[in-house]
Amino acid sequence: MNNHRQLAVLRRKVAALEGPRHDTARLSFGVPEIDRRLQGGLALGGLHEVIAGDAGAATGFCLALAGRLARTQGTVLWCEHPALDAGRLYPPGLAYFGIDPGRLIVVRVRKDSEALWTMEEGLRCRGLAAVIGEVRTVSLAASRRLQLAAEASGVTAMMVRSSTTRPAPSAALTRWRVSAVPDACWRAELLRCRGGPEHEWLMEWRNATSDFAVAAPVRHRANRTRSTAAAA
Repeated sequence: MNNHRQLAVLRRKVAALEGPRHDTARLSFGVPEIDRRLQGGLALGGLHEVIAGDAGAATGFCLALAGRLARTQGTVLWCEHPALDAGRLYPPGLAYFGIDPGRLIVVRVRKDSEALWTMEEGLRCRGLAAVIGEVRTVSLAASRRLQLAAEASGVTAMMVRSSTTRPAPSAALTRWRVSAVPDACWRAELLRCRGGPEHEWLMEWRNATSDFAVAAPVRHRANRTRSTAAAA
């Protein structure tokens, strides 16, 4: 019985650590259905992971979030990595997502270690709106360092990772998989959210108002086809 009591205590401690933190500042998606799943929106001052089901779609999704952050908080740091095969950021595309190219710092790296180092250093700069890095793989220890750095500075971090069906453990607050689909911008799958269940949406981006929208409800099917067409 003593072991059972100890296990119960440990579970309560873990639940307290991973449960929703209502005092955390959050970025609203502007869609009540999505914000409810995230306990009010995307948690700021933390690390979020985006798995690129499609590189262009994942890039566009992160740019849309960064654009909403940059409207009130300033400059965005982006680490480009050739492993993601997303191409270079295109200035007219930045404008579509509400990002002034003059408020974007782009660092081109060749290795995951360079991207992770740049992200961690960038997260020490409190004046940034967001730090976004493209990486192939990342260890749990490295993701913890990024999460701690984001917490300390209050700067939001997004890590765009190469597509994989079995992603390694991560300290990120949320994990998404973003793919391209016909007749919408993205299929955004929320694979992990501390204190919340998994879900997915077909999302649109309305550049005229710089808002997200849900294109249509997603019907869960065992065998569904994923589009790899570029969306951004």
